[in-house]
Order: sequence, then structure tokens, then C-alpha cells
Amino acid sequence: MKKALGNIMLTVTSEEEFLDRFTSRMQSGEKSNIYFLNAHCYNIAQTDSYYKSILNSADFLLNDGIGVEIASKLFDIPLTGNLNGTDLMPKVLKRCEENGFSVFVLGSNQANLESAVQNFHRDYPALKIAGAHHGYFKSRKAVVAQINESGADVLVVGMGVPLQEKFIADFDHDLRCLARIGVGAFIDFASGNVPRAPYLFRKLRIEWLFRLMREPKRLWKRNFGSLIFLYRMLKYKWKYGRKNQSV
Repeated sequence: MKKALGNIMLTVTSEEEFLDRFTSRMQSGEKSNIYFLNAHCYNIAQTDSYYKSILNSADFLLNDGIGVEIASKLFDIPLTGNLNGTDLMPKVLKRCEENGFSVFVLGSNQANLESAVQNFHRDYPALKIAGAHHGYFKSRKAVVAQINESGADVLVVGMGVPLQEKFIADFDHDLRCLARIGVGAFIDFASGNVPRAPYLFRKLRIEWLFRLMREPKRLWKRNFGSLIFLYRMLKYKWKYGRKNQSV
């Protein structure tokens, strides 16, 4: 089910339900474009109409972060958990391992990519990694050809928003893999070279603060954008009341 969070259609699902639907669609040969929505993504979509259309046409647009969770309560959207990519993707890879779905990993720099792939082999010994490519390339068509030649069933793209979603959308009809997932910084975290917030930060839902302390120059504008996001949510709430569009 999808519900309108302002002008973005958010997929309302639990973690287990998503994993079951992902597995079922893969087994039945259905294509799935899977993205994540946090406050930063929402703000970008308000000034980038193409990106907004991509999010709204996603097969799954999953809630990521406390900002979206707070806004969802304003619109009476019943979320059951935080489905951020960093926590969800290991479970997706486990489903791929269990069901024999091969994976192509695209994104990050070469060092982090290689480390992440090594860790995937360690953590999911039966998982087939069909191929991998870093996120710094000149020819997008050549990379798409490499992905197709690999025969991968699932494409994991970690190039940041909105670049990763636009890559998937631009080559939606060319890519042969069934599932295409925009995962943000997941490859970096999976490499072990980029530290994730300690457990306490994650438990208190302030992982954003840890990242801000590590990279203040790069992330301060993004985190200030959370206030803009909440303003936009309150504005929609005032304008449209408590009505949600369900699909």
C-alpha cells in the first residue's frame, strides 16, 4: 500500500512484509525499482521534478529516518519501523543468498567497493556476486552493458541521491536485472572503512548527529534541511488536512 506524504507516495509496509514481497516478485520475474525516502531526499524532490517523478513511480519507496517517521504521524501514516537501507540491505542480501539471486554491486570508490565485496563473500558465503564496478565512470552505457553481461538478478547502486535513482530510471528499459536498489552509503558502511554510528546513537535515533560530527562541512546544510522538511510537512498538513491518498 502507498500513502501520500505531502506530494510523495510512500510505501507502507513492515520489514518482513517487504522482504517477502521482494522475494516473491523476484521468483515470479517481476521488475522492482526500490528506493528510500528520508528528509534530504524529500527536499531534493521539491526542486527536482524528474527526481520526484522517479520516487513516485517506484515499486517500493521505503521510509528512512526519524524525520519521515515524525512527518508520517502528522499524516496518520502507520509506519511499523525504520526501513533504512543500511539496516535493511543485509537482510535483502541474505534473501538473495537463500534464493540463489545473483547481485551486481555498483558504487563507492574502488577501495571501499573491493572491501565491501570481500565482506559480502565472508558474511554470505553462498551469495553469488555477479560483478562489481565503482561509482566513478565516464560511460554509463558501458556500465549498463557490463551489468547485463554479468547476468545479475539484483543491482545494488550506491552513488548517492539523486544520482543513483536517475541512473536506474534512465536505463530502466535497458537493465535486464529484475531488482534495482538505490542504497546510498550502504557500500561504504559495508566496506568497514567508513564507521557507522555507535549503537547508542542508533538506538536514540540520532545517527545523523554522529555523521554530522564526522563531516560537518559536507553535512551541515543537509541536516539544516531537516527543519525545512518539517516546515514543508506542516504546510501540507495545514493545506490538505488529514487526508491521505491510498493506492
